[in-house]
Amino acid sequence: MTVPSPLTDDRYWLAWTGMETDLIFNQGYDLPEFAAFPMIDSDAGRTHLRGYYDALLTISRDTGVGVILDTPTWMANPDRAAAVGYAAEDLPRVTRDAVTLVRDILAANPGVAAVASVQIGPRGDGYAAGQADAEEAGRYHGPQIDAARAAGADIVAAYTLGSSAEAIGIARAASRATLPALISYTVETDGKLADGTPLSTAVAHLKQAAPDVTVMVNCAHPDHIACGLDGGAWQRDLSGIIANASRQSHEELDNATVLDDGNPAELGQQLHGMARESAAIRVVGGCCGTDLRHLREIAERLGRVDRPA
Repeated sequence: MTVPSPLTDDRYWLAWTGMETDLIFNQGYDLPEFAAFPMIDSDAGRTHLRGYYDALLTISRDTGVGVILDTPTWMANPDRAAAVGYAAEDLPRVTRDAVTLVRDILAANPGVAAVASVQIGPRGDGYAAGQADAEEAGRYHGPQIDAARAAGADIVAAYTLGSSAEAIGIARAASRATLPALISYTVETDGKLADGTPLSTAVAHLKQAAPDVTVMVNCAHPDHIACGLDGGAWQRDLSGIIANASRQSHEELDNATVLDDGNPAELGQQLHGMARESAAIRVVGGCCGTDLRHLREIAERLGRVDRPA
């Protein structure tokens, strides 16, 4: 089934998957098990999220980029939510409430190019290889995707995936739910997935299985992502780069006690260069170590320029 994306080709779109590191290290916000979705269930959490969403919409208005407002539901799957006291039957309500929050903010900001996205994460550790069976992955992530559809999300966005099988399963589940999907792999410092699969192979497998999906890469520094780019024809199917500010490896990031926030201007410059080199890139943004400074740098460099033909 063809599911058209609401992300038009005439502008760049800004995404942010680095909220958790900013909350923990910069804001002093307690996120047990790195889970942000419980913020939906507190007044203080919702207020903090509103502040982030309003800031992203301001960047959009100031620069002309579109903005993807992701719900903080990267860890809202049964395995990972159990660690913070949520049962599987609680999670559709969490998704619904998260989408409602985003929809309310969008309704209060008419005319801004923005979409409501339900963020999905891997079943297990984002820095591990991930699920090995696509059908099982589709069944596992299907309830969150169905909840996103029922709640009125515009898209689902799956980030930090370490296996083609899990990516394909999520993409197929989104297609069955008639929701456009952004599917993003993560790579190690050598530009390969955690199981050693080249990024080129992973992208090709996913596009073969789900031609309509938007394929991206996230949670790696531009230098590490560049190691996986070989100039091949497959790069025409790589549509987004959501990069870390830090050059640290995933292992180093896992063990960090101090945030490495890199250099916002340098990150903006690098992503500008990578996007301008490829007509396929239309989604850019920040992951681990990034905050609103990095996002504004990225948006200001790309928002007022035409995308390459």
